[in-house]
Amino acid sequence: MEKSSAIQASHVRSHSLFQTGLFKTTVQIKELLSPLYAKRIPATSDMETQTSSLLSLALVLVFTFVLATSADVHGNFIQCLTSHSQNTTSISQVIYTQNNSSYSSVLEFSIQNPRFLSAATPKPLVIITPLHESHIQIAINCSRKHGMQIRVRSGGHDYEGFSYVSDAPFFVLDLINLRSISVDVENSSAWVQAGATIGELYYRTAENSQTLGFPAGVCPTVGVGGHISGGGYGLMLRKFGLAADNVIDAHIIDVNGRILDREHMGEDLFWAIRGGGGGSFGVITAWKIKLVPVPSTVTVFTVPKTIEQNATMLVHRWQYIADKFDEDLFIRIIIRVINSSEDGKKTIQASFNSLFLGGADELLPLMQKDFPELGLIRTDCLEMSWIESILYFAGFPTGASLDVLLDRTPLTRRSFKAKSDYVKEPISEIGLEGIWRRFYEEEGATAEMILSPYGGKMNDIPESETPFPHRIGNIYKIQHLVYWDEEGIEASIRHIDWIRRLYSYMTPYVSKSPRAAYLNYRDLDIGVNSNKGNTSYAQASIWGIKYFKNNFNRLVHVKAMADPTNFFKNEQSIPPVSPWWKKRGN
Repeated sequence: MEKSSAIQASHVRSHSLFQTGLFKTTVQIKELLSPLYAKRIPATSDMETQTSSLLSLALVLVFTFVLATSADVHGNFIQCLTSHSQNTTSISQVIYTQNNSSYSSVLEFSIQNPRFLSAATPKPLVIITPLHESHIQIAINCSRKHGMQIRVRSGGHDYEGFSYVSDAPFFVLDLINLRSISVDVENSSAWVQAGATIGELYYRTAENSQTLGFPAGVCPTVGVGGHISGGGYGLMLRKFGLAADNVIDAHIIDVNGRILDREHMGEDLFWAIRGGGGGSFGVITAWKIKLVPVPSTVTVFTVPKTIEQNATMLVHRWQYIADKFDEDLFIRIIIRVINSSEDGKKTIQASFNSLFLGGADELLPLMQKDFPELGLIRTDCLEMSWIESILYFAGFPTGASLDVLLDRTPLTRRSFKAKSDYVKEPISEIGLEGIWRRFYEEEGATAEMILSPYGGKMNDIPESETPFPHRIGNIYKIQHLVYWDEEGIEASIRHIDWIRRLYSYMTPYVSKSPRAAYLNYRDLDIGVNSNKGNTSYAQASIWGIKYFKNNFNRLVHVKAMADPTNFFKNEQSIPPVSPWWKKRGN
């Protein structure tokens, strides 16, 4: 993908569908009127006025046409929805048009990245919050009939806003009302609807059992639907793998409106949705998950170290052992800039943040044997239940009620841009110091780098077991993040440029051929599909190989079977095309 295309695609996505369509049509009109311009030698004031008037008239006609076309699509779509809701609770109760007084609040409630809240960001013509699967079936059928693109939202955490932003006429299918959770303690399983959050899943699991948990993410407001379909990374992955590795059944509504479980969708599609992204194959409405055993007591700690406290040496040393610890032990590193307590100057802080599935008396000998350099002592350790550790890592204060896990509103909501990397060889201390220098820049003051270790169970699962391929051979994963609170495009551009420079600096130190990325840390910079809907295999593979490696080929094959007309699509959806060698019949 060319750099200019990446910048246009990802900077703020500030152009609207109408603006884009109007601009293209304006260019076409100028081309039609170009003979008038060509004959302006010498130009006269009257001719200039006449040409300008013709162009203005043409633009008015185009403006009227675009509005009328959009209104027709919108009106026909709404009429289709209401006319098909016969024996179910009327779908009209869960339709929000832009004229509805609740439209903005419904739209913005689950927008987790404020950089997609600008007035220029394209908005859905309609939001539907289904109460039943039948509402989803109706929405899919009417969408296909009237050319409305669908965007599905469960929690709204997509890093590039795919679940609520599109450059085509679109509606949002917001699954917020589909969030029931049924826990089966006897069989260590649960059915969870896609609109539920991770926090709600954790809460309901702990409500039924103190010895069962689930290996999903840290942020409790993330929606289960998108989280699991992209892989689902959490602090117990070294023991139990990803969330997607612990799925045993699912319900999906396909392009034809059929409700399919694992048996009826087939093993290929079931494989694809467990890490290949839900937005490509249908609307996932529920997962059946395998709950995992957790001890009655777990131990957590956070040990911060600054540059003056040998943070560089400790981070360097951590790289050699983090993926080799006992699989019950997970130690990640969170890197930030802080003000030094001594002289007020900036310094780098590396916080060693850990979950151990056991008591402190078991943990301390392990740390003394494998990582004595950190100097962990008993007073650094906090013992608690597994569900209490969820609150700890989510940033809630000590003693907070578990009820906070039911709140879908995040603790903070700041504009951000993220990128991801995988590290296969330890970065030298000189390389780490180059990272620190970039964090000392102005934009680095609100940035984070999170280093999360692999190994353990992740080494045991083959790369092709699910679409998520990042298994053995990876020491750790990096999440690059930069936040900002200022409004406006200039602030966005400045901070996004900063993280791109950091990403560029990291090139020699991370995975190569491909430079791998994690789907749930969505990044438009690594490549996008054609906005004309005819993406080639070669174009899609630019980003697809980075997310899925060789699994991308199988995903394309499954897409061609499950959604051959490419109804479910976005800027990084799997295209229904075949590699060149399959087209030749080889």
